Amino acid sequence: MALPDVFLSPLGLAALLAAVPIIVLYLIRPDPERLELPTFRFLASEQRQQATSPLLERLSRSVLLLVQLVVILLLAVGLASPYVPVSERATVEETVLVVDTSASMATADGSGTRFDRAVAAAREEVTGTTSVVTTSGGGQVVLQRGPPSEVESTLDGLTVTDSPGDLRSAISQATALAGENARIVVLSDFAGDAWADTVTTARGRGLSVDLRQFEGGGRSNVGIVERRFSGSEVTVSVKNYGDEPVTRTVSLGEESAQVDLGAGDVATVTLPVPAGRSRVRLSPGDDFPVDDSVAVAAPEDPTVDVLVLTNDRNRYLTTALSVVDQVDLTVDSPPTTVEDGYDVIIYSNVDPGSLLAGNVEAGRDVIADGGGVAIQAQPEMPQKYGDLLLLAPEDVRAGSTIGQTRQTTLTRGIDFQPPDEYVGGSLKDGQALVELADGTPLIATADRNGGQLMYYGYIEDRSSFKYNYQYPVFWKRTVFSLADRAPLPALNYETGERAQFDGDSVDGPDGTVAGPSVTLQRAGFYTSGEHTVSASLLDERESDVAVETLETREGAAGNLTREERRTVPKPLTEYAAIGALVVALAEIGYLGRRGDL
Repeated sequence: MALPDVFLSPLGLAALLAAVPIIVLYLIRPDPERLELPTFRFLASEQRQQATSPLLERLSRSVLLLVQLVVILLLAVGLASPYVPVSERATVEETVLVVDTSASMATADGSGTRFDRAVAAAREEVTGTTSVVTTSGGGQVVLQRGPPSEVESTLDGLTVTDSPGDLRSAISQATALAGENARIVVLSDFAGDAWADTVTTARGRGLSVDLRQFEGGGRSNVGIVERRFSGSEVTVSVKNYGDEPVTRTVSLGEESAQVDLGAGDVATVTLPVPAGRSRVRLSPGDDFPVDDSVAVAAPEDPTVDVLVLTNDRNRYLTTALSVVDQVDLTVDSPPTTVEDGYDVIIYSNVDPGSLLAGNVEAGRDVIADGGGVAIQAQPEMPQKYGDLLLLAPEDVRAGSTIGQTRQTTLTRGIDFQPPDEYVGGSLKDGQALVELADGTPLIATADRNGGQLMYYGYIEDRSSFKYNYQYPVFWKRTVFSLADRAPLPALNYETGERAQFDGDSVDGPDGTVAGPSVTLQRAGFYTSGEHTVSASLLDERESDVAVETLETREGAAGNLTREERRTVPKPLTEYAAIGALVVALAEIGYLGRRGDL
């Protein structure tokens, strides 16, 4: 064994040369004065002198010499910095654990999942002070500088999500959190290579970064990677990530279709969406079940019953509504009897003399039932509308421009054109979504007794908006909004997105979560009151769970070692120094006992 295998600074052993002058001094010092006595002990002493060397006898009788030589030996060893090789973890006081909680870590691997193995490995990396960061929410610090007992409970509480993770941001968070000489341990499957530059940055700061990869399973994954809604139908895209051709059955409710996929192929299937909650299922399943199904939320009653009360049939409005899927349109002319059961009533170009009080009361009943009422502007506004009319009408005006437009689900992306003529006035209630330059509301809405009101300020025959291709889009949004029936795209999210609810308590796939704003980390359904939405993993990169090992990769990720270093020298200098001090104190005690001090 070479000296560098034992000492960090072997040159320090040169201090042993200090023992030479000490030994020489002991050898050349004068002999003590002897007294001759005619006793037996004197005879025995003379016999011993004849049997041993006088030089060795002199050294053996000097306890102080031996003590001083031991002190020099210990000091020399201390200067040489002796060490023993130990695991790096044993020398680090602070560790930051980065645990990948993204959906791909749920891939089955033998008897467990990648995530199960990652958490088990994380427990072995805990030191005296440990922080824990996950990949959820752009890198979430779930524990900051906690003791081992707190780390254990934190790791127990971690769960894998059904959403894409952000490993890059999580490592950046860990780098910012780590103190000087801290160690970062990243436990992940390391899908992609966008995280590689953050590891390089952390190591550039002098931090130790240990990469622990868990990549087993998922070699033949087939998953749903995209979902699109059109009317009352949904189209899903299915991708085969494996190397062999496969056949899968795609089902939703009572409908199903079969797809044949070659290696790397993508196929699409379109199916009708049932009312309420349902799931698009892919069968048979595989090692990565998260993308084998897609939750779909739809209104329990998907049909919106709309009544248009008009005395001129208003063909532009009625045509726009008649082509909307899931709208059951009725057109009637006052005076008439309005039956119950409508979700929305629209008053358009009504003859004021023909409008009955019961026709207006029917609108109030619809609002009380949670529906909606829309009133369209006309040169002579019926006074019978009363509190249903959001505008306080004054006169008919011309020549204004659009002042401002509030971006909402009704107005977003629509180019509202200025009317040729309009009914001027002020807003009595609610808020103006589109306002003219003189402050007159063109589009206004208000919540009323559990329902909704809308004022539509275009006089149909005195504006060109009815010719705009966005005109039917606006009215489709309007009737669904007034009926409180969100369109299918608004009810179905991707995991990782945020949804807004009306209540402070939301029932999710794993129990109750705090609202009203909720990050949808788990796939499934979320309900607050009568509001239900779905969340599903729809990420082509996250579904590509057949990751390569770091050692076989090319590019930035391939240039990083899996484990930066595993063993380091643990110096024993302090032990040698303590030993020298103890022996020196023993020498002082001996001198005192002998009476030399």
